[in-house]
Amino acid sequence: MCIISSKAIEIISLFKVELGTSLSEMNFLNFFGYNPSNHGETQMKVFIVGGTGFLGYYTVKELLSRGHQVSTMALPPLPKENLLPPEVSVTLGNYAQMSDQDLQNLLAECEGLIFAAGVDDRVVPKAPALDFFRKGNVESTTRWIRLARQAGVSKVVVFNSYFAAIDKKRPELKLVQKHPYVRSRREQIEAAKLEAGENMRVSFLMLPYIFGSMPGRVPLWKPLIKYLTSWLPIVFYPAGGSAMVSVEEVAQAAIGALEHGEAGAEYEVASANLTWKQMIAKILAVVGKRKPVVTVPAFLVRFGAWLVKQYHYSKGLEGGLDLTQFVELQTSNAFLDLETSRNKLGYPGGDLDAAFRDTVLASTSQTLPVSERR
Repeated sequence: MCIISSKAIEIISLFKVELGTSLSEMNFLNFFGYNPSNHGETQMKVFIVGGTGFLGYYTVKELLSRGHQVSTMALPPLPKENLLPPEVSVTLGNYAQMSDQDLQNLLAECEGLIFAAGVDDRVVPKAPALDFFRKGNVESTTRWIRLARQAGVSKVVVFNSYFAAIDKKRPELKLVQKHPYVRSRREQIEAAKLEAGENMRVSFLMLPYIFGSMPGRVPLWKPLIKYLTSWLPIVFYPAGGSAMVSVEEVAQAAIGALEHGEAGAEYEVASANLTWKQMIAKILAVVGKRKPVVTVPAFLVRFGAWLVKQYHYSKGLEGGLDLTQFVELQTSNAFLDLETSRNKLGYPGGDLDAAFRDTVLASTSQTLPVSERR
């Protein structure tokens, strides 16, 4: 998901560059959008893999706001005490180390499953990288779907990457062939559909760069925000741009897909398509700054990428993206369809400017409570 900008800043740096409910508990629930007076009986029991992560946290909020019953599993520790309301059943542990029966017990009586876990390209594993990404994205997904199917779950949503969508839009880039991470995401889709069979509806969210903040976690964008908002009078950045999305819109789309998604559908989810210069201007506007942006030539970006790749090679590591090959996409406009998924899944979309604001403030001060969102 979010990677181009983290890679860009890594490259640029080489150039110096949570009347029997207490009032406090009720307020807690209301923060999550859940008001018992607004909902009848629970519509669906849903299990989320990764419900305490950035995307999972907002997906829990959206599920509760629609009256669904939620349980989740995530790696310990919780990023913040009482992160989720008490009616959300939270199991902490590593599912890779648990038996099939233990996981099936968690899925008992669930109708829906949302897989908001897996590994992204920011992880640089030991070579060969494809083995690592297949295990984290393909094998883990198909295991959960197999167990969910056996437990009687009928609806599944899998969080995927927009790189797999771009690969279909721009086959000339050969992203699946060149990049282990992208290949694992395409294999995740095909393996999940095969495992689901005819009696389970599985759909996929193709997610680009995601902005927003949550309690207890520092945004992944912090290094980039630090660079952009530093004392340097000029910003050096590659050409190109990308689709971007607010975390609230991801959650909206996830529930939309769970409730209305079609079997096998790949839903492109984006709030806006922006050039890097437009993104930088929006980020700087949060802190009241304006800076000129100097475009780094593609050959220099490629040289920086080559240096990072050689460093990884010297350590016996391999990235999920071949950085030198990735420059062609990084320096172009990797845009998505903004309307089709919203229309088909019936969600309004998110406020990307507010998400930029939350990301910047959480990255620079860590003092803004989520309850103060605009």
